[in-house]
Amino acid sequence: MKIGPIEPKATPATGPASERKGTPAAGAQPAQAEPSARVQLSSASLQATAATSDSSFDQAKVERISSAIREGRFQVDAGAIADKLIANAQELLGRARN
Repeated sequence: MKIGPIEPKATPATGPASERKGTPAAGAQPAQAEPSARVQLSSASLQATAATSDSSFDQAKVERISSAIREGRFQVDAGAIADKLIANAQELLGRARN
């Protein structure tokens, strides 16, 4: 398949600044854009969001890990991470079969 040369798009001639698209004339109010779609979340989605949006966390643990990283003492347990990834994958595959 052969593709011919790409021609540049024609650009419209621009007039004074007050006539250009997107630049309102002096004293003119910019038009408000209307939403193109409306979204409504289901009650289950709202409940799931509320359940996962718990903003509490262990500040002391965060500080311990942060200082360990800064001081070069933080060690990653690759085996534990691999085990959790495998368990997660098995859980997801189990859900997909049901």
